[in-house]
Amino acid sequence: MGKKKNRPLPQEMEMPPGGADSHAHLDFETFSGELDQVLDKARQCGVSTLGQVFLGPGAYAKGHEYFSAGTGVFFILGIHPHEASGLDTATAQKIYSLARSDPRIKAVGETGLDFYYNKSTPREQKKAFLTQLELARDLDLPVVIHSREAAVDTLQILKAMGLKDRKLLWHCFGQDLETAREILRNGWHISIPGSITFAGNSLLREVVKEIPIDRLLLETDCPFIAPEPYRGKKNEPALLVFTAMEAAHSKGMDPGELWQICGDNCRGLFGVSRTD
Repeated sequence: MGKKKNRPLPQEMEMPPGGADSHAHLDFETFSGELDQVLDKARQCGVSTLGQVFLGPGAYAKGHEYFSAGTGVFFILGIHPHEASGLDTATAQKIYSLARSDPRIKAVGETGLDFYYNKSTPREQKKAFLTQLELARDLDLPVVIHSREAAVDTLQILKAMGLKDRKLLWHCFGQDLETAREILRNGWHISIPGSITFAGNSLLREVVKEIPIDRLLLETDCPFIAPEPYRGKKNEPALLVFTAMEAAHSKGMDPGELWQICGDNCRGLFGVSRTD
């Protein structure tokens, strides 16, 4: 039998309170029955703020009551590009109404373009993307962008919509340095996932070096993209500490300092306060 891998525990990283996981999917079935434990563990590891993404009004209706007030959790609501074909007028109106009625909904998203899987056609994706950008503008809320194999088209649409210097987060960044520079030139923020820890991902580490610290956020995108040394396992907010450690190493910063600055960036962008 192979020797069991001895992984350090996230609690052992001793991060201070103030961290923020800007993008998580804790309503997914994989977390069923263990949400309280996952949130408690995250707090023990210094995660004070968490952005819970609901992929559509149905997901929100089913899951929002599981997150009690005072947990440091805020909501992001939108239609993923995979489901773009399902964004009709009634669904868009429902997103608008929910965002107006629930103050915990702080952003529209994740929305954008995904030409890697093309689960909805490019035309359907662009239509849904434009609709949600208009919703975000009408609601005066930040927008959270998903873009995979579609950076050129995504940027073109964002600029055509006149969103320069508006509150916008490019989530789960995995593109090249020039794309990052173009995002930054437009005054937007970039969120870094656990893939920065992967040995073969030197490009993302180079990108992080160039992102100004006041534009940088961290995320898990859990249950996906667990960082080393948990790569291949189910991701969760507590594991964000390993992403922060690698980002800090890339920028030559103290990990605790980067952790708290990125947390403050998240809270500032989405208009939420610390709960600890």
